[in-house]
Amino acid sequence: MATSLLLLSTLVLSCTKADHNIQSPSQIDTAVMYTMPEESTLHEGTWLQWPHEYQYGKTYRNRLDKTWIAMTKALILNEKVHIIVYNQDEQQRVIKLLEQSQVKLDHIDFTIQPTDDVWVRDNGPIYVKNKDGKILIEDWGFNGWGEKATYINCNKIPSEIALKQNIEKVDLNKTMINEGGSIEIDGNGTLLACKSSILNDNRNPGLTQKEAENIFTKYLGVQNFIWLDGKAGLDITDMHIDGFARFADSSTIVTMHEEDLLYWQVPTSDIKTLKNAVNQHALAYKFVEIPLTKNEVTTTYGKNVGKASYINYYIANQVVLVPNYNDPNDKIANEILQKLYPQRKIIGIDCRNLFANGGMVHCVTQQQPK
Repeated sequence: MATSLLLLSTLVLSCTKADHNIQSPSQIDTAVMYTMPEESTLHEGTWLQWPHEYQYGKTYRNRLDKTWIAMTKALILNEKVHIIVYNQDEQQRVIKLLEQSQVKLDHIDFTIQPTDDVWVRDNGPIYVKNKDGKILIEDWGFNGWGEKATYINCNKIPSEIALKQNIEKVDLNKTMINEGGSIEIDGNGTLLACKSSILNDNRNPGLTQKEAENIFTKYLGVQNFIWLDGKAGLDITDMHIDGFARFADSSTIVTMHEEDLLYWQVPTSDIKTLKNAVNQHALAYKFVEIPLTKNEVTTTYGKNVGKASYINYYIANQVVLVPNYNDPNDKIANEILQKLYPQRKIIGIDCRNLFANGGMVHCVTQQQPK
């Protein structure tokens, strides 16, 4: 889930302690064993966890349905859509919603499995390839962003998907807690992340930066690291990177203007670190800057949730799903991203209600590479 300006006090949370023990440094081999394909590489499909009533009620669910319908409709043209639904009743409800919206079901695959919420980017499987090119699922372990929210059901999702797809699973639950929204990779050996959401005692007590780097090298295939400090406690994620900085490709970072980064409460020192970042060949990145919304965003039910980010977009096979907010800057953001991804069609997804719950498009999607 991406950075938002919601106060934690507004969330109704129920926490469950996790049995999580970090391996000692001597147990971590630094040799590359697996490589994570970059998001823009060819997908077999995209995973979604459909909103349901069983955690936060029907109102929460109903306010988000249209966003999931829009994402599904945009994605099925060029890849499979894997939809996780809470139970059989929810599957039938979702099928009815899609049929009413004239969304064909041919390329949709349903998985019935209880979830706590919708943030599959953070709790879902991370697909990697071994040295032979075989695809595996890494299960990094999820503890509700540092035990701030319920997570037991969501933590099971990677294992259940691996079992369903008969794909070998790499169990990292006792190695590192790592949410997908915490990291960005450039597809050429570099990882970008905030320390606040990884080197945090609420996820990985006692883990050092060097130990984390060794783990990322072994399991994601990255060897160059851009670490921002981030801001622990700012939001439920402790400042995920994918809300304000993304790799467009191996030489380009997409982020905000400096004044917008400051509005997003990115520390000044982090802005400097980001702008001075270099890739694994010590070459500086190019930067594409997208403004925040011009106005403060108002949900469809009248709640003001502040200015919102367009950085949290999702790259699919032939489309890019971009969070839109019924704001004048939607057009500007979409045009900037269309120039950045000329071979893909830009599709705006209404994220007003989703942003009120702390995230945008990237937070609720997870790619499965071909």
